Amino acid sequence: MHIVFCGTGWFPIVDAIRARLPPGITLRIWDPRLPLAGQVEDADILLPSNAHLDAAVIAAPRHLRLIQQPAVGTEGIDLAAARARGVPVCNAPGTNGQSVAEAALFLILALARRFPRARRAFAERSIGAPLGIELAGRTLGILGLGRSGTALARIAEALGMRILAARSATSQEDMLDLAARADVISIHCPLTPKTRGLVGEAFLARMKPGALLVNVARGPIVDRGALLHALEAGKLGGAGLDVFWEEPWDPNDPLYRRDDVVVLPHVAGSTEEAFARIADIVAGNVKRLREGEPLMHRIA
Repeated sequence: MHIVFCGTGWFPIVDAIRARLPPGITLRIWDPRLPLAGQVEDADILLPSNAHLDAAVIAAPRHLRLIQQPAVGTEGIDLAAARARGVPVCNAPGTNGQSVAEAALFLILALARRFPRARRAFAERSIGAPLGIELAGRTLGILGLGRSGTALARIAEALGMRILAARSATSQEDMLDLAARADVISIHCPLTPKTRGLVGEAFLARMKPGALLVNVARGPIVDRGALLHALEAGKLGGAGLDVFWEEPWDPNDPLYRRDDVVVLPHVAGSTEEAFARIADIVAGNVKRLREGEPLMHRIA
């Protein structure tokens, strides 16, 4: 049985999965310099990661038996094409909520303490500046109250923050009211047609002057142009980003080099613990497939 990992990053997860596979099963990483479809013809299982699995890629393997996403998001997989070919699609939910929540807190703290400016001040031997802000007593608005959003709420409450939350059923009016009341906004919702551009011009305009924005979900949930305008106008106190509009990103993009922007290389879910939980699910489904047992977390 042959497995192909189709991602362009998160490579430690491959080692974690490989260590859990039964003997006789191979796992390799695709070469991003070459077309994906031409490299999966012998694959029995595809691990999409951040690759775009369109109908052509799904049709390419001669004996494709499973598409197993080593993550939660499946927006890059043509589910209709998978169903048409009769190939099950599974994901790995509930594995990195705590990791993502802790990364969101890291970004919030980095923004609150003006980390890019502080780093420059250190290089300049400037003592005691810049001034930061305390989080206790401030209001955190969480967009998406799934596992990571719920975990962040619990952590932030322990710091003395007040919590507001928006769910998929929250109305646009209530969403804008949350924006107006929060000192910090952290995004944790999935990318869907409804959430694409959710944090746009209207949302950002309602945010408090000096408020902080963190995105650990998906880049396109935030309207990039609207975000840049809000930063340039001094409307926002800062933005913390772990996800982007294009990946890999351009590290020389002026947006990412601003003093009021903190960036991470899409590592919110990248911890030893989270990867171990993902690898357990992936390897478990490989074993179930081989033994003819029902698959876990099947979505198509």
